[in-house]
Amino acid sequence: MQRRAFVALAVTALLAACSPAKKEEAAAAGVTKLKLATDWRAEAELGGYYQALATGEYKKRGLDVTLIQGGPAVNVPQLLATNAVDVGVGSNSFIVMNLAKEGTPVKAVAAFMQKDPQVLIAHPNQGINGIADMKGRPILLSDASITAFWIWLKAKYQFTDAQVRKYNYSSAPFLADKRVIQQGYATSEPYLIEKEGKIKPAVFLLADSGYPAYASMALVPDSLIAKNPAAVQAFVEATAAGWKSYLYGDAKPGDAAILKDNPEMTQDVLDQAREKMRSYGIVGKDGEIGQMSDARWAEFFKVASEQGVYPKDMDFKKAYTLQFLPKGQ
Repeated sequence: MQRRAFVALAVTALLAACSPAKKEEAAAAGVTKLKLATDWRAEAELGGYYQALATGEYKKRGLDVTLIQGGPAVNVPQLLATNAVDVGVGSNSFIVMNLAKEGTPVKAVAAFMQKDPQVLIAHPNQGINGIADMKGRPILLSDASITAFWIWLKAKYQFTDAQVRKYNYSSAPFLADKRVIQQGYATSEPYLIEKEGKIKPAVFLLADSGYPAYASMALVPDSLIAKNPAAVQAFVEATAAGWKSYLYGDAKPGDAAILKDNPEMTQDVLDQAREKMRSYGIVGKDGEIGQMSDARWAEFFKVASEQGVYPKDMDFKKAYTLQFLPKGQ
Protein backbone atom coordinates (compact mmCIF):
# COMPACT_ATOMS: atom_id res chain seq x y z
CA MET A 1 0.00 0.00 0.00
CA GLN A 2 1.13 3.56 -0.61
CA ARG A 3 1.85 5.30 2.69
CA ARG A 4 0.78 8.89 3.24
CA ALA A 5 -0.71 10.29 6.50
CA PHE A 6 -3.94 11.20 8.32
CA VAL A 7 -7.11 13.30 8.27
CA ALA A 8 -7.89 16.86 9.35
CA LEU A 9 -10.46 15.75 11.91
CA ALA A 10 -7.83 13.59 13.57
CA VAL A 11 -5.45 16.54 13.69
CA THR A 12 -8.09 18.73 15.33
CA ALA A 13 -8.79 16.11 17.98
CA LEU A 14 -5.10 15.55 18.52
CA LEU A 15 -4.31 19.21 19.05
CA ALA A 16 -7.19 19.47 21.52
CA ALA A 17 -5.93 16.45 23.44
CA CYS A 18 -2.44 17.89 23.68
CA SER A 19 -3.25 21.39 24.97
CA PRO A 20 -0.58 23.47 26.73
CA ALA A 21 -2.30 22.80 30.07
CA LYS A 22 -2.08 19.04 29.59
CA LYS A 23 1.55 19.31 28.56
CA GLU A 24 2.34 21.31 31.70
CA GLU A 25 0.65 18.65 33.84
CA ALA A 26 2.69 15.93 32.16
CA ALA A 27 5.93 17.87 32.54
CA ALA A 28 5.24 18.35 36.25
CA ALA A 29 4.86 14.59 36.57
CA GLY A 30 8.18 14.01 34.81
CA VAL A 31 6.52 12.69 31.67
CA THR A 32 7.12 13.91 28.12
CA LYS A 33 4.05 13.95 25.88
CA LEU A 34 4.71 13.13 22.24
CA LYS A 35 2.29 13.11 19.30
CA LEU A 36 3.15 10.40 16.78
CA ALA A 37 1.68 10.48 13.26
CA THR A 38 1.85 7.20 11.37
CA ASP A 39 1.96 7.06 7.59
CA TRP A 40 -0.97 4.71 7.00
CA ARG A 41 -3.92 3.01 8.67
CA ALA A 42 -3.10 0.59 11.47
CA GLU A 43 -1.44 -2.54 10.07
CA ALA A 44 1.42 -4.94 10.74
CA GLU A 45 3.84 -2.64 8.90
CA LEU A 46 3.35 -0.26 11.86
CA GLY A 47 3.36 -3.06 14.40
CA GLY A 48 6.45 -1.96 16.28
CA TYR A 49 4.94 1.39 17.19
CA TYR A 50 1.67 -0.18 18.31
CA GLN A 51 3.53 -2.88 20.25
CA ALA A 52 5.71 -0.31 22.04
CA LEU A 53 2.58 1.57 23.08
CA ALA A 54 0.58 -1.51 24.07
CA THR A 55 3.38 -3.12 26.11
CA GLY A 56 4.36 0.07 27.92
CA GLU A 57 7.78 0.52 26.30
CA TYR A 58 7.14 4.25 25.85
CA LYS A 59 5.64 4.70 29.30
CA LYS A 60 8.49 3.04 31.16
CA ARG A 61 10.90 5.48 29.48
CA GLY A 62 8.93 8.51 30.63
CA LEU A 63 6.97 9.08 27.43
CA ASP A 64 3.24 9.59 27.02
CA VAL A 65 2.76 8.85 23.31
CA THR A 66 -0.47 9.63 21.50
CA LEU A 67 -0.55 7.54 18.32
CA ILE A 68 -2.78 8.77 15.51
CA GLN A 69 -3.11 6.49 12.52
CA GLY A 70 -2.61 7.83 9.03
CA GLY A 71 -4.72 7.45 5.93
CA PRO A 72 -4.88 8.36 2.24
CA ALA A 73 -5.61 12.08 2.72
CA VAL A 74 -2.59 13.05 4.77
CA ASN A 75 0.79 14.74 4.71
CA VAL A 76 3.09 13.70 7.56
CA PRO A 77 5.96 16.01 6.48
CA GLN A 78 3.61 19.01 6.56
CA LEU A 79 2.43 18.10 10.05
CA LEU A 80 6.04 17.92 11.20
CA ALA A 81 7.02 21.15 9.48
CA THR A 82 4.18 23.02 11.19
CA ASN A 83 4.86 21.39 14.59
CA ALA A 84 1.41 19.80 14.65
CA VAL A 85 3.08 16.53 15.69
CA ASP A 86 6.34 15.65 17.43
CA VAL A 87 7.25 12.49 15.53
CA GLY A 88 6.15 11.22 12.14
CA VAL A 89 6.67 7.95 10.31
CA GLY A 90 8.48 8.57 7.03
CA SER A 91 7.53 6.02 4.38
CA ASN A 92 10.70 6.24 2.30
CA SER A 93 14.03 8.00 1.97
CA PHE A 94 12.74 10.46 -0.64
CA ILE A 95 10.40 12.04 1.93
CA VAL A 96 13.07 13.17 4.35
CA MET A 97 15.54 14.02 1.57
CA ASN A 98 12.88 16.26 0.00
CA LEU A 99 12.52 18.04 3.35
CA ALA A 100 16.27 18.62 3.44
CA LYS A 101 16.19 20.00 -0.10
CA GLU A 102 13.47 22.46 0.93
CA GLY A 103 15.40 23.47 4.04
CA THR A 104 12.72 22.11 6.38
CA PRO A 105 14.26 21.48 9.83
CA VAL A 106 13.23 17.82 10.21
CA LYS A 107 15.53 14.80 10.45
CA ALA A 108 15.32 11.02 10.32
CA VAL A 109 16.59 9.70 13.66
CA ALA A 110 16.09 5.96 13.04
CA ALA A 111 15.04 3.62 10.25
CA PHE A 112 12.79 0.83 11.43
CA MET A 113 12.75 -0.90 8.06
CA GLN A 114 16.22 -1.69 6.77
CA LYS A 115 14.65 -2.68 3.45
CA ASP A 116 11.93 -0.70 1.74
CA PRO A 117 9.04 -3.21 1.36
CA GLN A 118 8.24 -2.01 -2.17
CA VAL A 119 7.84 -4.82 -4.68
CA LEU A 120 6.89 -5.27 -8.29
CA ILE A 121 4.34 -8.02 -8.86
CA ALA A 122 3.97 -10.04 -12.05
CA HIS A 123 1.79 -12.91 -13.24
CA PRO A 124 3.42 -16.35 -13.13
CA ASN A 125 4.67 -18.04 -16.30
CA GLN A 126 5.15 -14.79 -18.23
CA GLY A 127 8.89 -15.09 -18.74
CA ILE A 128 9.63 -12.67 -15.92
CA ASN A 129 12.44 -14.02 -13.79
CA GLY A 130 13.75 -10.70 -12.57
CA ILE A 131 13.09 -6.97 -12.68
CA ALA A 132 15.15 -6.58 -15.86
CA ASP A 133 12.62 -8.76 -17.70
CA MET A 134 9.94 -6.10 -17.07
CA LYS A 135 11.43 -3.65 -19.55
CA GLY A 136 8.76 -2.59 -22.05
CA ARG A 137 5.90 -4.05 -20.02
CA PRO A 138 3.05 -1.90 -18.67
CA ILE A 139 3.55 -1.15 -14.97
CA LEU A 140 0.81 0.11 -12.65
CA LEU A 141 2.24 2.93 -10.49
CA SER A 142 0.81 5.57 -8.16
CA ASP A 143 1.74 9.23 -8.57
CA ALA A 144 3.86 9.06 -5.40
CA SER A 145 5.80 6.07 -6.74
CA ILE A 146 6.66 7.87 -9.97
CA THR A 147 8.57 10.46 -7.95
CA ALA A 148 10.17 7.82 -5.72
CA PHE A 149 11.36 4.30 -6.58
CA TRP A 150 10.48 4.68 -10.27
CA ILE A 151 13.45 7.05 -10.52
CA TRP A 152 15.76 4.27 -9.40
CA LEU A 153 14.14 1.72 -11.73
CA LYS A 154 14.64 3.98 -14.74
CA ALA A 155 18.26 4.59 -13.81
CA LYS A 156 19.13 0.93 -13.20
CA TYR A 157 17.00 -0.86 -15.80
CA GLN A 158 16.42 1.82 -18.44
CA PHE A 159 12.68 1.64 -17.97
CA THR A 160 10.74 4.44 -19.67
CA ASP A 161 7.74 6.54 -18.69
CA ALA A 162 5.86 5.01 -21.63
CA GLN A 163 5.48 1.89 -19.46
CA VAL A 164 3.59 3.71 -16.70
CA ARG A 165 -0.09 3.03 -16.16
CA LYS A 166 -2.19 4.66 -13.43
CA TYR A 167 -2.48 2.61 -10.26
CA ASN A 168 -5.78 3.21 -8.44
CA TYR A 169 -5.09 0.92 -5.45
CA SER A 170 -7.13 -1.90 -6.96
CA SER A 171 -5.66 -5.15 -8.24
CA ALA A 172 -8.50 -5.64 -10.74
CA PRO A 173 -6.54 -4.22 -13.72
CA PHE A 174 -3.60 -6.46 -12.83
CA LEU A 175 -5.74 -9.57 -12.56
CA ALA A 176 -7.44 -8.76 -15.87
CA ASP A 177 -4.22 -8.58 -17.93
CA LYS A 178 -1.37 -11.08 -17.59
CA ARG A 179 1.12 -8.71 -19.18
CA VAL A 180 0.64 -6.03 -16.55
CA ILE A 181 3.06 -5.46 -13.66
CA GLN A 182 1.82 -3.91 -10.41
CA GLN A 183 3.51 -2.07 -7.56
CA GLY A 184 2.87 -3.17 -4.00
CA TYR A 185 4.25 -3.85 -0.54
CA ALA A 186 5.79 -7.28 0.04
CA THR A 187 3.67 -7.60 3.15
CA SER A 188 0.30 -6.75 1.62
CA GLU A 189 -0.65 -6.86 -2.06
CA PRO A 190 0.87 -10.25 -3.00
CA TYR A 191 -1.19 -11.96 -0.30
CA LEU A 192 -4.36 -10.14 -1.29
CA ILE A 193 -3.80 -10.94 -4.97
CA GLU A 194 -3.32 -14.60 -4.11
CA LYS A 195 -6.58 -14.61 -2.12
CA GLU A 196 -8.64 -12.65 -4.64
CA GLY A 197 -7.20 -13.90 -7.90
CA LYS A 198 -6.45 -17.49 -6.89
CA ILE A 199 -2.97 -17.18 -8.40
CA LYS A 200 0.47 -17.12 -6.82
CA PRO A 201 2.12 -14.02 -8.29
CA ALA A 202 5.82 -13.55 -8.93
CA VAL A 203 7.11 -11.01 -6.40
CA PHE A 204 10.32 -9.00 -6.68
CA LEU A 205 11.53 -6.96 -3.71
CA LEU A 206 13.35 -3.88 -5.01
CA ALA A 207 15.70 -3.87 -2.02
CA ASP A 208 17.00 -7.32 -2.95
CA SER A 209 18.02 -5.90 -6.33
CA GLY A 210 19.94 -3.02 -4.80
CA TYR A 211 17.34 -0.34 -4.07
CA PRO A 212 19.09 1.51 -1.20
CA ALA A 213 16.19 3.35 0.46
CA TYR A 214 15.23 2.97 4.10
CA ALA A 215 11.57 2.88 5.16
CA SER A 216 9.45 3.45 8.27
CA MET A 217 11.79 6.16 9.53
CA ALA A 218 11.16 8.13 12.71
CA LEU A 219 11.16 11.78 11.61
CA VAL A 220 11.64 14.46 14.25
CA PRO A 221 11.78 18.29 14.03
CA ASP A 222 15.16 19.85 14.81
CA SER A 223 13.43 21.87 17.52
CA LEU A 224 12.61 18.71 19.53
CA ILE A 225 16.13 17.39 19.03
CA ALA A 226 17.54 20.62 20.46
CA LYS A 227 14.99 20.99 23.26
CA ASN A 228 14.67 17.41 24.48
CA PRO A 229 17.26 15.01 23.03
CA ALA A 230 16.60 12.56 25.89
CA ALA A 231 12.99 12.19 24.75
CA VAL A 232 14.11 11.51 21.18
CA GLN A 233 16.54 8.83 22.38
CA ALA A 234 13.84 7.31 24.58
CA PHE A 235 11.40 7.20 21.67
CA VAL A 236 13.91 5.46 19.42
CA GLU A 237 14.89 2.90 22.08
CA ALA A 238 11.26 2.16 22.96
CA THR A 239 10.24 1.76 19.32
CA ALA A 240 13.18 -0.57 18.62
CA ALA A 241 12.11 -2.68 21.60
CA GLY A 242 8.55 -2.65 20.25
CA TRP A 243 9.66 -3.92 16.86
CA LYS A 244 11.80 -6.67 18.38
CA SER A 245 8.89 -7.80 20.54
CA TYR A 246 6.36 -7.59 17.72
CA LEU A 247 8.40 -9.67 15.27
CA TYR A 248 10.20 -12.08 17.57
CA GLY A 249 8.06 -12.19 20.73
CA ASP A 250 4.38 -12.16 21.58
CA ALA A 251 2.66 -9.93 19.04
CA LYS A 252 -0.79 -10.16 20.61
CA PRO A 253 -0.71 -6.74 22.37
CA GLY A 254 0.27 -4.92 19.17
CA ASP A 255 -2.20 -6.85 17.04
CA ALA A 256 -5.04 -6.06 19.45
CA ALA A 257 -4.22 -2.35 19.29
CA ILE A 258 -4.03 -2.46 15.48
CA LEU A 259 -7.38 -4.25 15.17
CA LYS A 260 -8.96 -1.72 17.52
CA ASP A 261 -7.70 1.24 15.50
CA ASN A 262 -8.49 -0.36 12.14
CA PRO A 263 -11.55 -2.65 12.25
CA GLU A 264 -11.10 -3.42 8.53
CA MET A 265 -7.84 -5.24 9.28
CA THR A 266 -7.94 -8.99 9.84
CA GLN A 267 -5.74 -11.33 11.85
CA ASP A 268 -4.71 -13.44 8.85
CA VAL A 269 -3.36 -10.36 7.07
CA LEU A 270 -1.41 -9.35 10.18
CA ASP A 271 0.04 -12.84 10.62
CA GLN A 272 1.26 -13.20 7.05
CA ALA A 273 2.66 -9.65 6.99
CA ARG A 274 4.68 -10.31 10.13
CA GLU A 275 6.06 -13.50 8.60
CA LYS A 276 6.98 -11.63 5.39
CA MET A 277 8.82 -8.97 7.40
CA ARG A 278 10.84 -11.71 9.06
CA SER A 279 11.52 -13.78 5.93
CA TYR A 280 12.52 -10.80 3.77
CA GLY A 281 14.58 -9.23 6.56
CA ILE A 282 12.66 -5.98 6.18
CA VAL A 283 13.03 -4.75 9.75
CA GLY A 284 16.24 -6.60 10.46
CA LYS A 285 17.42 -8.85 13.26
CA ASP A 286 18.39 -7.97 16.81
CA GLY A 287 21.08 -5.30 16.65
CA GLU A 288 19.97 -4.06 13.21
CA ILE A 289 16.58 -2.64 14.19
CA GLY A 290 16.45 1.14 13.72
CA GLN A 291 19.99 1.47 12.40
CA MET A 292 21.20 3.84 9.66
CA SER A 293 24.63 4.64 8.20
CA ASP A 294 26.32 7.50 6.36
CA ALA A 295 27.36 5.08 3.62
CA ARG A 296 23.81 3.92 2.94
CA TRP A 297 22.48 7.49 2.83
CA ALA A 298 25.33 8.50 0.51
CA GLU A 299 24.47 5.62 -1.82
CA PHE A 300 20.82 6.67 -1.95
CA PHE A 301 21.70 10.32 -2.55
CA LYS A 302 24.13 9.42 -5.33
CA VAL A 303 21.45 7.56 -7.29
CA ALA A 304 18.83 10.30 -6.82
CA SER A 305 21.15 13.24 -7.52
CA GLU A 306 22.53 11.60 -10.67
CA GLN A 307 18.94 11.49 -11.95
CA GLY A 308 18.53 15.21 -11.27
CA VAL A 309 16.21 14.81 -8.27
CA TYR A 310 18.57 16.74 -5.99
CA PRO A 311 21.46 19.14 -6.67
CA LYS A 312 24.73 17.22 -6.56
CA ASP A 313 26.19 19.76 -4.13
CA MET A 314 23.27 19.47 -1.69
CA ASP A 315 24.22 18.71 1.91
CA PHE A 316 22.23 15.47 2.14
CA LYS A 317 23.41 14.85 5.70
CA LYS A 318 20.93 17.47 6.86
CA ALA A 319 18.23 14.86 6.21
CA TYR A 320 19.25 12.62 9.10
CA THR A 321 21.30 12.22 12.26
CA LEU A 322 23.02 9.15 13.65
CA GLN A 323 23.00 10.62 17.16
CA PHE A 324 20.00 8.64 18.42
CA LEU A 325 20.44 5.19 16.91
CA PRO A 326 19.33 2.36 19.24
CA LYS A 327 22.12 1.36 21.57
CA GLY A 328 20.79 -2.08 22.38
CA GLN A 329 17.62 -4.14 22.16
